[in-house]
Amino acid sequence: MRLLDHVSIAVRDLERARRFYDAVLSALQVKKVSEKEAAIGYGERNRPHDDGHTYLSLYRSSTSSADPRRHWCFRAPSAAAVRAFHAAGLAAGGVDAGAPGLRPNYHAAYYAAFLTDPEGNRVEAVWHQGDDR
Repeated sequence: MRLLDHVSIAVRDLERARRFYDAVLSALQVKKVSEKEAAIGYGERNRPHDDGHTYLSLYRSSTSSADPRRHWCFRAPSAAAVRAFHAAGLAAGGVDAGAPGLRPNYHAAYYAAFLTDPEGNRVEAVWHQGDDR
């Protein structure tokens, strides 16, 4: 069962967030599907009788604030995509919060990387089938 249908992230600087999320989500093979003055959308919205998708929105908000306990984790299609997510995020203004690698404290095949986005939000990409090298 997929737990989340859609998620919204509030950011103060939408342009800076766009550069970062365009890069990391592209590395995870997630398409940008909407771009407006105050919002950007990624992924795919669910439709009647087709609910296997997830949608992410970024919204400009002057009251947005980061919280060190807030965390978003994106599914990756491979360990290579986790590595690409991490490299793309660093190149697009993110900060390393955990290099790509196995995290056996979660489970033996948990392969993930962690970043802090330019707004201070914690993000992760995970592949649950180990290191594919």
